[in-house]
Amino acid sequence: MNLHQVGLSVLLFATAVHAQGDLKTIDEHVKAAETAAGQEYRPLFTQLCAPPTRGGGGGRGQQGPPERSTWYAEPVKVFDNLYFLGQSEYSVWAVTTSQGIILVDTIFGYSVEAEVVEGLKKLGLDPAQIKYAIVSHGHADHSGGAWYLQERFGTRILVSAADWDLLERSPDPKPKRDMVITDGMKLTLGDTTLTMYLTPGHTQGTVSTLIPVRDNGKAHVAALWGGTLFNWLRGGAAYITPATPSSYWFEHYIASARKFREVAAKSGADILLSNHTQFDGSKTRLPAMGTRKASEPHPYVVGNASVTRFLTMAEECAKAGLLRSR
Repeated sequence: MNLHQVGLSVLLFATAVHAQGDLKTIDEHVKAAETAAGQEYRPLFTQLCAPPTRGGGGGRGQQGPPERSTWYAEPVKVFDNLYFLGQSEYSVWAVTTSQGIILVDTIFGYSVEAEVVEGLKKLGLDPAQIKYAIVSHGHADHSGGAWYLQERFGTRILVSAADWDLLERSPDPKPKRDMVITDGMKLTLGDTTLTMYLTPGHTQGTVSTLIPVRDNGKAHVAALWGGTLFNWLRGGAAYITPATPSSYWFEHYIASARKFREVAAKSGADILLSNHTQFDGSKTRLPAMGTRKASEPHPYVVGNASVTRFLTMAEECAKAGLLRSR
Protein backbone atom coordinates (compact mmCIF):
# COMPACT_ATOMS: atom_id res chain seq x y z
CA MET A 1 0.00 0.00 0.00
CA ASN A 2 1.54 3.33 -1.05
CA LEU A 3 1.34 6.61 0.87
CA HIS A 4 -1.55 7.87 -1.22
CA GLN A 5 -3.53 4.72 -0.48
CA VAL A 6 -2.70 4.99 3.23
CA GLY A 7 -3.80 8.60 3.30
CA LEU A 8 -7.03 7.77 1.49
CA SER A 9 -7.75 4.92 3.92
CA VAL A 10 -7.21 7.22 6.91
CA LEU A 11 -9.53 9.82 5.39
CA LEU A 12 -12.26 7.27 4.69
CA PHE A 13 -11.92 5.84 8.21
CA ALA A 14 -12.17 9.32 9.76
CA THR A 15 -15.20 10.11 7.61
CA ALA A 16 -16.89 6.85 8.65
CA VAL A 17 -16.20 7.53 12.34
CA HIS A 18 -17.58 11.07 12.01
CA ALA A 19 -20.70 9.74 10.27
CA GLN A 20 -21.23 7.12 12.96
CA GLY A 21 -20.85 9.79 15.62
CA ASP A 22 -23.49 11.92 13.92
CA LEU A 23 -25.82 8.96 13.59
CA LYS A 24 -25.40 8.16 17.24
CA THR A 25 -26.16 11.76 18.16
CA ILE A 26 -29.18 11.75 15.88
CA ASP A 27 -30.39 8.58 17.55
CA GLU A 28 -29.92 10.15 20.97
CA HIS A 29 -32.02 13.17 20.02
CA VAL A 30 -34.72 10.96 18.51
CA LYS A 31 -34.79 8.86 21.68
CA ALA A 32 -35.06 11.99 23.84
CA ALA A 33 -37.92 13.22 21.65
CA GLU A 34 -39.68 9.86 21.88
CA THR A 35 -39.39 9.88 25.66
CA ALA A 36 -40.80 13.42 25.83
CA ALA A 37 -43.63 12.54 23.45
CA GLY A 38 -44.84 9.55 25.44
CA GLN A 39 -48.09 8.17 24.08
CA GLU A 40 -49.83 11.53 24.17
CA TYR A 41 -47.78 13.12 21.37
CA ARG A 42 -46.51 10.00 19.63
CA PRO A 43 -48.38 10.57 16.33
CA LEU A 44 -46.74 13.97 15.97
CA PHE A 45 -43.36 12.59 17.09
CA THR A 46 -43.45 10.14 14.18
CA GLN A 47 -43.96 13.05 11.77
CA LEU A 48 -41.35 15.40 13.20
CA CYS A 49 -38.60 12.88 13.88
CA ALA A 50 -38.91 10.77 10.74
CA PRO A 51 -36.05 11.14 8.22
CA PRO A 52 -37.11 13.50 5.42
CA THR A 53 -38.44 12.05 2.20
CA ARG A 54 -37.37 13.28 -1.17
CA GLY A 55 -39.70 15.27 -3.31
CA GLY A 56 -40.78 18.79 -3.90
CA GLY A 57 -43.09 20.76 -1.84
CA GLY A 58 -45.87 22.14 -3.08
CA GLY A 59 -48.80 23.88 -3.51
CA ARG A 60 -52.35 22.81 -3.20
CA GLY A 61 -53.28 21.05 -6.40
CA GLN A 62 -56.96 21.87 -6.21
CA GLN A 63 -58.34 24.94 -7.94
CA GLY A 64 -61.06 26.70 -6.00
CA PRO A 65 -62.49 25.78 -2.59
CA PRO A 66 -63.06 22.13 -1.72
CA GLU A 67 -66.50 20.69 -1.02
CA ARG A 68 -67.92 21.91 2.29
CA SER A 69 -68.47 18.35 3.49
CA THR A 70 -64.70 17.76 3.42
CA TRP A 71 -63.80 20.59 5.80
CA TYR A 72 -66.77 21.86 7.82
CA ALA A 73 -66.71 21.42 11.62
CA GLU A 74 -69.23 22.58 14.19
CA PRO A 75 -68.21 25.30 16.68
CA VAL A 76 -67.51 24.19 20.24
CA LYS A 77 -67.36 25.99 23.57
CA VAL A 78 -64.14 24.71 25.16
CA PHE A 79 -63.67 26.95 28.22
CA ASP A 80 -65.73 29.69 29.86
CA ASN A 81 -64.02 32.20 27.58
CA LEU A 82 -62.51 30.10 24.76
CA TYR A 83 -64.26 28.68 21.70
CA PHE A 84 -63.20 26.52 18.77
CA LEU A 85 -64.33 27.93 15.41
CA GLY A 86 -62.12 26.02 13.00
CA GLN A 87 -62.39 23.46 10.25
CA SER A 88 -61.85 19.73 10.56
CA GLU A 89 -58.07 20.19 10.18
CA TYR A 90 -57.40 23.87 10.92
CA SER A 91 -58.20 25.74 14.11
CA VAL A 92 -59.49 29.18 15.00
CA TRP A 93 -59.61 29.98 18.71
CA ALA A 94 -61.95 32.75 19.88
CA VAL A 95 -61.27 34.40 23.23
CA THR A 96 -64.22 36.30 24.69
CA THR A 97 -63.56 39.29 26.93
CA SER A 98 -65.60 41.96 28.69
CA GLN A 99 -65.12 44.27 25.67
CA GLY A 100 -65.21 41.97 22.66
CA ILE A 101 -63.60 38.98 20.98
CA ILE A 102 -59.99 38.16 20.07
CA LEU A 103 -59.34 35.48 17.45
CA VAL A 104 -56.19 33.47 17.06
CA ASP A 105 -55.97 32.62 13.35
CA THR A 106 -58.52 33.12 10.59
CA ILE A 107 -58.37 29.91 8.47
CA PHE A 108 -59.02 30.06 4.72
CA GLY A 109 -60.91 32.79 2.93
CA TYR A 110 -63.41 30.27 1.59
CA SER A 111 -64.36 29.00 5.07
CA VAL A 112 -64.12 32.02 7.37
CA GLU A 113 -67.75 33.08 7.00
CA ALA A 114 -69.19 29.61 7.56
CA GLU A 115 -66.90 28.65 10.44
CA VAL A 116 -66.15 31.92 12.23
CA VAL A 117 -69.04 34.26 11.50
CA GLU A 118 -71.83 31.67 11.48
CA GLY A 119 -70.07 29.66 14.18
CA LEU A 120 -70.17 32.57 16.59
CA LYS A 121 -73.83 33.10 15.89
CA LYS A 122 -74.56 29.42 16.63
CA LEU A 123 -72.82 29.88 19.99
CA GLY A 124 -74.91 32.94 20.78
CA LEU A 125 -72.05 35.39 20.18
CA ASP A 126 -71.92 38.46 17.94
CA PRO A 127 -69.27 38.35 15.16
CA ALA A 128 -69.38 42.15 15.01
CA GLN A 129 -67.55 42.00 18.36
CA ILE A 130 -64.39 40.52 16.77
CA LYS A 131 -62.03 43.34 17.68
CA TYR A 132 -58.67 41.66 16.98
CA ALA A 133 -57.33 38.67 15.03
CA ILE A 134 -53.84 37.36 15.76
CA VAL A 135 -52.33 35.52 12.79
CA SER A 136 -49.87 32.86 13.97
CA HIS A 137 -48.09 32.82 10.61
CA GLY A 138 -48.64 33.90 7.06
CA HIS A 139 -49.81 30.68 5.42
CA ALA A 140 -53.26 30.72 3.85
CA ASP A 141 -54.67 28.03 6.16
CA HIS A 142 -54.22 30.46 9.07
CA SER A 143 -54.29 33.91 7.47
CA GLY A 144 -56.65 33.53 4.51
CA GLY A 145 -59.76 34.90 6.22
CA ALA A 146 -58.10 37.97 7.75
CA TRP A 147 -58.95 40.32 4.89
CA TYR A 148 -62.64 39.37 5.12
CA LEU A 149 -62.81 40.09 8.85
CA GLN A 150 -60.94 43.36 8.40
CA GLU A 151 -63.25 44.56 5.66
CA ARG A 152 -66.54 43.35 7.12
CA PHE A 153 -66.09 44.06 10.84
CA GLY A 154 -63.13 46.44 11.00
CA THR A 155 -61.19 43.75 12.89
CA ARG A 156 -57.61 44.80 13.71
CA ILE A 157 -55.17 42.26 12.28
CA LEU A 158 -51.95 41.40 14.13
CA VAL A 159 -49.05 39.75 12.28
CA SER A 160 -45.29 39.75 12.86
CA ALA A 161 -43.22 42.05 10.62
CA ALA A 162 -41.61 39.13 8.77
CA ASP A 163 -44.94 37.51 8.03
CA TRP A 164 -46.56 40.76 6.94
CA ASP A 165 -43.83 40.68 4.28
CA LEU A 166 -44.69 37.04 3.55
CA LEU A 167 -48.37 37.93 3.11
CA GLU A 168 -47.51 40.74 0.73
CA ARG A 169 -45.79 38.22 -1.57
CA SER A 170 -48.89 36.00 -1.61
CA PRO A 171 -51.20 36.08 -4.64
CA ASP A 172 -54.22 35.45 -2.38
CA PRO A 173 -56.47 38.23 -1.01
CA LYS A 174 -54.79 39.73 2.01
CA PRO A 175 -55.57 42.30 4.70
CA LYS A 176 -54.11 45.78 4.68
CA ARG A 177 -50.98 45.96 6.81
CA ASP A 178 -52.15 46.73 10.33
CA MET A 179 -50.65 45.93 13.74
CA VAL A 180 -47.13 44.45 13.99
CA ILE A 181 -46.46 41.81 16.65
CA THR A 182 -43.21 42.18 18.59
CA ASP A 183 -41.63 39.68 20.96
CA GLY A 184 -43.39 39.61 24.34
CA MET A 185 -46.12 41.96 23.12
CA LYS A 186 -49.30 42.03 25.21
CA LEU A 187 -52.76 42.50 23.77
CA THR A 188 -55.35 43.60 26.33
CA LEU A 189 -59.06 43.76 25.59
CA GLY A 190 -61.32 44.42 28.56
CA ASP A 191 -60.50 41.97 31.35
CA THR A 192 -58.19 39.71 29.33
CA THR A 193 -54.54 39.95 28.24
CA LEU A 194 -52.86 37.66 25.71
CA THR A 195 -49.07 37.61 25.38
CA MET A 196 -47.38 36.91 22.04
CA TYR A 197 -43.85 35.65 21.38
CA LEU A 198 -41.87 35.50 18.15
CA THR A 199 -40.98 31.86 17.53
CA PRO A 200 -39.50 31.71 14.01
CA GLY A 201 -38.86 28.41 12.31
CA HIS A 202 -42.05 27.30 10.60
CA THR A 203 -41.91 30.73 8.93
CA GLN A 204 -39.62 33.70 9.52
CA GLY A 205 -42.22 35.36 11.73
CA THR A 206 -44.22 32.60 13.41
CA VAL A 207 -45.95 33.73 16.62
CA SER A 208 -46.86 31.63 19.68
CA THR A 209 -49.31 32.89 22.28
CA LEU A 210 -50.21 32.53 25.95
CA ILE A 211 -53.96 32.71 26.57
CA PRO A 212 -55.59 32.93 30.01
CA VAL A 213 -58.74 30.81 30.16
CA ARG A 214 -61.26 29.70 32.80
CA ASP A 215 -63.06 26.43 33.41
CA ASN A 216 -66.11 26.93 35.63
CA GLY A 217 -64.33 29.98 36.99
CA LYS A 218 -61.00 28.23 37.66
CA ALA A 219 -58.03 29.93 36.01
CA HIS A 220 -55.74 28.12 33.55
CA VAL A 221 -53.16 29.19 30.97
CA ALA A 222 -53.10 27.85 27.41
CA ALA A 223 -49.88 27.82 25.39
CA LEU A 224 -50.57 27.95 21.65
CA TRP A 225 -47.59 26.80 19.57
CA GLY A 226 -47.76 28.79 16.36
CA GLY A 227 -45.97 26.59 13.81
CA THR A 228 -45.23 22.89 14.06
CA LEU A 229 -43.95 21.01 11.00
CA PHE A 230 -40.54 21.37 9.31
CA ASN A 231 -42.13 22.59 6.12
CA TRP A 232 -38.86 23.91 4.65
CA LEU A 233 -37.95 20.28 3.91
CA ARG A 234 -40.55 20.35 1.14
CA GLY A 235 -40.92 24.07 0.60
CA GLY A 236 -38.30 24.41 -2.12
CA ALA A 237 -37.15 27.88 -3.14
CA ALA A 238 -39.74 29.51 -0.89
CA TYR A 239 -37.47 28.50 2.01
CA ILE A 240 -34.10 27.23 0.82
CA THR A 241 -31.71 29.86 -0.52
CA PRO A 242 -27.94 30.37 -0.19
CA ALA A 243 -28.64 32.65 2.78
CA THR A 244 -31.24 30.35 4.35
CA PRO A 245 -30.20 26.70 3.95
CA SER A 246 -32.03 23.93 5.77
CA SER A 247 -29.75 24.36 8.79
CA TYR A 248 -30.91 27.97 9.12
CA TRP A 249 -34.53 26.87 9.62
CA PHE A 250 -33.67 24.05 11.99
CA GLU A 251 -31.53 26.34 14.16
CA HIS A 252 -34.29 28.92 14.44
CA TYR A 253 -36.88 26.25 15.20
CA ILE A 254 -34.68 24.76 17.94
CA ALA A 255 -34.15 28.14 19.57
CA SER A 256 -37.87 28.95 19.37
CA ALA A 257 -38.99 25.64 20.88
CA ARG A 258 -36.54 26.07 23.75
CA LYS A 259 -37.61 29.67 24.29
CA PHE A 260 -41.34 28.97 24.30
CA ARG A 261 -40.86 25.95 26.55
CA GLU A 262 -39.23 28.24 29.11
CA VAL A 263 -42.07 30.75 28.68
CA ALA A 264 -44.67 28.02 29.14
CA ALA A 265 -42.91 26.60 32.18
CA LYS A 266 -42.61 29.98 33.84
CA SER A 267 -46.26 30.86 33.14
CA GLY A 268 -47.50 27.54 34.53
CA ALA A 269 -49.30 26.83 31.25
CA ASP A 270 -51.29 23.62 31.68
CA ILE A 271 -53.05 23.53 28.29
CA LEU A 272 -51.38 22.89 24.91
CA LEU A 273 -53.17 24.30 21.87
CA SER A 274 -52.32 24.21 18.19
CA ASN A 275 -53.69 25.71 15.00
CA HIS A 276 -54.07 22.19 13.57
CA THR A 277 -56.57 19.84 15.15
CA GLN A 278 -54.30 16.81 14.79
CA PHE A 279 -51.41 18.34 16.77
CA ASP A 280 -53.13 19.10 20.10
CA GLY A 281 -55.56 16.20 20.28
CA SER A 282 -58.54 18.32 19.25
CA LYS A 283 -59.88 15.56 17.04
CA THR A 284 -60.76 13.60 20.18
CA ARG A 285 -60.93 16.39 22.75
CA LEU A 286 -63.54 18.49 20.95
CA PRO A 287 -66.06 15.62 20.80
CA ALA A 288 -65.29 14.89 24.47
CA MET A 289 -66.44 18.39 25.38
CA GLY A 290 -69.96 17.44 24.32
CA THR A 291 -70.18 14.56 26.78
CA ARG A 292 -68.11 15.95 29.66
CA LYS A 293 -69.81 16.27 33.03
CA ALA A 294 -69.01 19.17 35.34
CA SER A 295 -67.32 16.84 37.82
CA GLU A 296 -65.01 15.30 35.20
CA PRO A 297 -61.48 16.51 34.33
CA HIS A 298 -61.25 18.91 31.42
CA PRO A 299 -60.01 17.13 28.26
CA TYR A 300 -57.62 19.98 27.38
CA VAL A 301 -56.05 20.48 30.82
CA VAL A 302 -52.94 18.28 30.55
CA GLY A 303 -50.64 19.94 33.09
CA ASN A 304 -47.50 22.01 32.79
CA ALA A 305 -45.21 18.99 32.51
CA SER A 306 -47.11 17.76 29.45
CA VAL A 307 -46.95 21.17 27.76
CA THR A 308 -43.18 21.38 28.28
CA ARG A 309 -42.74 17.78 27.08
CA PHE A 310 -44.46 18.70 23.81
CA LEU A 311 -41.99 21.51 23.22
CA THR A 312 -39.05 19.31 24.26
CA MET A 313 -40.16 16.78 21.66
CA ALA A 314 -40.28 19.51 19.01
CA GLU A 315 -36.81 20.76 19.96
CA GLU A 316 -35.22 17.30 20.04
CA CYS A 317 -36.70 16.30 16.67
CA ALA A 318 -35.38 19.55 15.21
CA LYS A 319 -31.92 18.81 16.61
CA ALA A 320 -32.00 15.41 14.92
CA GLY A 321 -33.12 17.07 11.70
CA LEU A 322 -30.31 19.60 11.90
CA LEU A 323 -27.70 16.85 12.15
CA ARG A 324 -29.27 15.00 9.22
CA SER A 325 -29.08 18.19 7.14
CA ARG A 326 -25.32 18.56 7.53
